[in-house]
Amino acid sequence: MSDWRARAARAGRWPLRPPAHGTGQQPDPAPEHSMDPWTEHGPQEPVPLERSVVDAAIYRDGQRVETPSSLAEIYDRLPGEPGTMAWIGLFRPSPAQLWEAAEQFGLHELAVEDAIVAHQRPKLERYGKTLFVVLRSARYMDEVEEVDFGEIHIFVGPEFVLTVRHSQAPDLAVVRRRLEGDPELLALGPEAVLYAILDAVVDGYAPVVAGLQHDIDEIETEVFGGDPKVSRRIYELSREVVDFQRATRPLLTIMNGLQAGFQKYRTDEELQRYLRDVADHATTVAERVNGFRQMLGDILTVNATLVSQAQNEEMKMLAEAGHAQNNEIKKISSWAAILFAPTLIGTVYGMNFVNMPELDWRFGYPFALALMILVCISLYVVFKHRDWL
Repeated sequence: MSDWRARAARAGRWPLRPPAHGTGQQPDPAPEHSMDPWTEHGPQEPVPLERSVVDAAIYRDGQRVETPSSLAEIYDRLPGEPGTMAWIGLFRPSPAQLWEAAEQFGLHELAVEDAIVAHQRPKLERYGKTLFVVLRSARYMDEVEEVDFGEIHIFVGPEFVLTVRHSQAPDLAVVRRRLEGDPELLALGPEAVLYAILDAVVDGYAPVVAGLQHDIDEIETEVFGGDPKVSRRIYELSREVVDFQRATRPLLTIMNGLQAGFQKYRTDEELQRYLRDVADHATTVAERVNGFRQMLGDILTVNATLVSQAQNEEMKMLAEAGHAQNNEIKKISSWAAILFAPTLIGTVYGMNFVNMPELDWRFGYPFALALMILVCISLYVVFKHRDWL
């Protein structure tokens, strides 16, 4: 068993297929596939070799000199001359294909396993003369107010660049066209390709930052407008900002690592300037994202305070309404008690019993009236004193 097959078998994550060679025709652009190896129709098959190679080219002094249609042709035609390099772009390749590329270019098995598994954090690692870089791109989808993240793995060697994408973004075809339109920059070698990809990823963060800023402005308006649904929106946006922060913050470490190797690996001075510019933009984005997270925390605190104040106002209004209702009940109860006294006395004397002493008394009627008036006045004075009336 060859070395790449043995390593692939030890990885044991996906079923492997032996690499197939191209047909000599230019491959079609890679189609849209789910990143999940399982779909509603069962396990997703690895992308065939001819379709997973999005673009592959050999450059000499910044000019494309050959366009092989398969990895095998690249292996055969890469001459290893000064100023010559290969740039291979893969889209969801099979594990077998990546292990074959690892055997040809001397890629470290740990980096290859990371590229196979995907869902890695952004990082920069060096294995001998080969750099392994993981980046996460981002794009803002205004319709659903969400941030869509992509992932790209980059192997940078002395004479080659191998990019492995697991999502449609970023569009490296734009990066390739840009570099091919600037032969002087492309002639600087694989590090120039790495710079261009970094620059494209960081530039892609600008619309995301603008979209998040717009959402935060809207949320501030909704908070002070008393929208009851704003708390959920704050929570959802906070999750987007945290995910975006996880994609952008490690970029600072990546750029610092590249800058630390400028002298040791004799990076071209012009390319150093370009990379420092990318580092500045990445720092700005990271600072903005940190600010967003702080702002959302403050907005959530303000919203909680406003909600608490609104609840207190409602409780106060309910208490005032209850107090007013109690006063009305007191008044009604007081007048009911005052009117009950003469009703009770009148009811007693209306029974028409024979043996009632007051029936034959000359002053019985005036006494009954006086008693009614006295009781009513007494109750009125008592209730008035207690502020019931």
